[in-house]
Amino acid sequence: MAEEGQVIGCHTVDAWKEHFKKGSESKKLVVVDFTASWCGPCRIMAPILTELARRMPNVLFLKVDVDELRTVSEEYSIEAMPTFLLLKEGQLVDRLVGAKKDDLQMLIAKHATDAAAAHATDAAAA
Repeated sequence: MAEEGQVIGCHTVDAWKEHFKKGSESKKLVVVDFTASWCGPCRIMAPILTELARRMPNVLFLKVDVDELRTVSEEYSIEAMPTFLLLKEGQLVDRLVGAKKDDLQMLIAKHATDAAAAHATDAAAA
């Protein structure tokens, strides 16, 4: 899968829906970065997110520009950038507002570990 290890920009509602569906069905943790081209803290977080994606191929990283996909931003009540949503199987499990690198890494590690542990339990039960 070409998407592993990178941040995928969703530039259309259709692309968003496709990647959201893939993420939901994969049972992977999905981290969505709601960003804006004019947002300084968003630009600071971009390379950090790219590095996290490279180090965590088991997590799906998506990027949504709030000006491009206003309807998606409104659906999730995004009011400040950057806002990071953590989703599992299409459900919101956590949210972080602001360029807080350490908090983001901690949340991703926590929820990615939950997913890996649940997957291991499922495999052991099978």
